[in-house]
Amino acid sequence: MNRFPLWKYVLIGITLVVAFIYTLPNFFGEVPAVQVSPVRTSENVDTALLGQVESALKAAQVAYNAVELAGNSIKVRLANTDVQIKAKDVLQNSLGERYTVALNLVSASPAWLSSIHALPMYLGLDLRGGVHFLLEVDMKAALEKAAIRYQNDFRTELRGDKIRYGRISREGNAVTVHFATRDQRDAAANKLGSVFTDLVFSPADQADGFTLTARLKPEAQTKVQEFALQQNITTLRNRVNELGVAEPVIQQQGASRVVVQLPGVQDTAKAKDILGRTATLEVRMVDEQADPIAVSQGRAPFGDDIVTSREGGNIAVKKDVVLTGDSITDASPGFDSQSGQAAVHINLDGKGARIFKDVTRENVGKRMAILLIEKGVAEAITAPVIREEIGGGRVQITGMETAQEASDVALLLRAGALAAPMQIVEERTVGPSMGAENIDKGFHSNLWGFLAVVSFMVIYYRVFGLISSVALAINALLLIALLSMMQATLTLPGMAAIALTLGMAIDANVLINERIREEIRAGLTPQAAIHAGYERAWATILDSNLTTMIAGIALFWLGSGPVRGFAVVLCLGILTSMFSAVTVSRAMVNLTYGRQARLAKVSI
Repeated sequence: MNRFPLWKYVLIGITLVVAFIYTLPNFFGEVPAVQVSPVRTSENVDTALLGQVESALKAAQVAYNAVELAGNSIKVRLANTDVQIKAKDVLQNSLGERYTVALNLVSASPAWLSSIHALPMYLGLDLRGGVHFLLEVDMKAALEKAAIRYQNDFRTELRGDKIRYGRISREGNAVTVHFATRDQRDAAANKLGSVFTDLVFSPADQADGFTLTARLKPEAQTKVQEFALQQNITTLRNRVNELGVAEPVIQQQGASRVVVQLPGVQDTAKAKDILGRTATLEVRMVDEQADPIAVSQGRAPFGDDIVTSREGGNIAVKKDVVLTGDSITDASPGFDSQSGQAAVHINLDGKGARIFKDVTRENVGKRMAILLIEKGVAEAITAPVIREEIGGGRVQITGMETAQEASDVALLLRAGALAAPMQIVEERTVGPSMGAENIDKGFHSNLWGFLAVVSFMVIYYRVFGLISSVALAINALLLIALLSMMQATLTLPGMAAIALTLGMAIDANVLINERIREEIRAGLTPQAAIHAGYERAWATILDSNLTTMIAGIALFWLGSGPVRGFAVVLCLGILTSMFSAVTVSRAMVNLTYGRQARLAKVSI
């Protein structure tokens, strides 16, 4: 009656062994490390680079515990943070600008566990320490940037059809084309209307001519804003990859904000510098006719902007943007072969190369300004005179003060241009010591709660209470093993969910034990009472856990961030508790009492 077949015992045993193995890595902790990754995502690390890393460390007499290939990066395990910082400096100087060397933390678990993919759970920002940013996208600037693109596209289309026009002006996100005659305007309206279906064109008759004003349709504005947000999220992901950060969290929050969390980042100043800089590149022509005195005083002529120059003073550049960072396919730091100054070498896509070639051919002898725009402030890195037509799609930008600045600018441009400027509206830094304190408090809260439940169960239900307590411990083991197998990120809300799961899991055993007591009082034999207790309590256990599971699914579906993490742990805990409270505990009861044919009493 109260016996399991052998295969069921074997299955339970195998499950517990696997759970124990996959839980083990979480108890070894983490050690400081440096992570070496190629700057270009197309490059791969190999054993030759591994040997180069080892040689550099040995030459500098930096002791290390292990060097290993991990994906497309190399991780060097070190004894402490002091050696870690020294190793980073040595490798950065030795490997040069082709590789990113980042501080990191890696699991200290043995290699044999890693070989079977037994890895620890990721720890969230609140447990591991790191940095949290909330960035907001400037949606107004995104629409204005789209309007600037349309200005250049209008010129191309009208010139292609040989439709004469006057100037093309822009106010906000509205672009206005001026014409001398009504026929020219009507011809332009037909041409542009057929090509640019996302725009609404409004003709108007002026005293000095005829105009055609284009604005984005409402649905097109929404599309531009959504694209800007998604493009910026992609760019931020690329920048985080460039930093060599493991397990980052980059997700949309609302209609215009992005959350960036970098757990385990120790070099927070560098992370803030790279992510906080909203560098975009623009190429504009210098207005050679501008009054130097007015420019020096910061007064912009009509159709111009005044920007500061690294060469000193201000310069006037035309509002029309010749080229933007959208056309950049690659950017790498280097040095100018003639002057030896730090420089950035840029490769343009086909369209960008064609535009750059046409502009340089038409403006030989004139100055072209290369603008780097960071945090909404434009600065002319260089404004050289165009000596000849530049083709081939490869451009060199000089004017960098240091090689490190050239490397940072190349990284930003290579990672992708932001579709719209962003600014940091919230920043939080959690130190490693605070994260360790949170882990310590979370662990002790779970431990003391577990001990309190065990004490009550053993005192109140005796042997059955002890069996229930062992089943509860197994439930915790199974839950941690599942989270580790899934490589879930554990946060403080997740630890709260584990504590809640342990408290709820014992309810099933309480129901079973009370049912067994009732059956014994009703006159059943102990063996029959045990059988009836487990069989008749199952429906109640299933109903109570099912309702909690529905609540957990609703939290996951409607919640976000920490709430979803709480819901995941809660739902997994419900599944493991049903297995441990019913199957595992019954297997232990069967082993304890099931072999006694004439059982006189049970300790319950």
